[in-house]
Amino acid sequence: MVRYRRNRERNGTYFFTVTLRDRRSRLLVERFHDLQEAWKAAGGRVPHDVVAAVVLPDHLHAVIEMRDGRDDYSRLWQDIKKGFTLRTRVRRTMPSPWQSRFWEHTIRDEADLCAHVDYVHFNPVKHGLVERVSDWPLSSFHRYVRDGLLPRDWGSARR
Repeated sequence: MVRYRRNRERNGTYFFTVTLRDRRSRLLVERFHDLQEAWKAAGGRVPHDVVAAVVLPDHLHAVIEMRDGRDDYSRLWQDIKKGFTLRTRVRRTMPSPWQSRFWEHTIRDEADLCAHVDYVHFNPVKHGLVERVSDWPLSSFHRYVRDGLLPRDWGSARR
C-alpha cells in the first residue's frame, strides 16, 4: 500500500477536497444535516476552525485552521467520514460512500489563503449548479456576507 506523505505545520491552515465514491451522488446535499452533525462531533475530538467551506452534491471543499497542536487533519476527516457514514447507512453491511482518501494543500501565505477561499465560494458556479455564488445555500459565503467580508453580489456576472 502506498504511504502518502502529508505536510503538517503546527496549527497550520489547509485546503481540502473530500469526495464521494459515486460522483453522480447527491448524498451530501440530501443528508446535509447528517454531515453537519458528524462534523460537529469530530470537532469535539479534533479542534479546528472552518475558515471557508462549501458542500456540493458529491464532494466538498474546506479551508481549515487546525488547533490541535498536531495538525491531525487525517483523524478529523476520518471522524467526519465515519460519523456521516454511520448516520446515512441503511444497513451496516453497506460500504462507505466516501473515496478512501482526500486531497490537501497547505496554505502558504495570505494570498494563497484568499485564492483558496475564493475557489471554495465560487465552486458551485464553476460546476454549473447556480448562476450566482449567493444562490448556493451550503456555503460559508453567506457568513462572509453577514460579517461584511464580501458583498452579496461577489462572484456574480451581474456585479
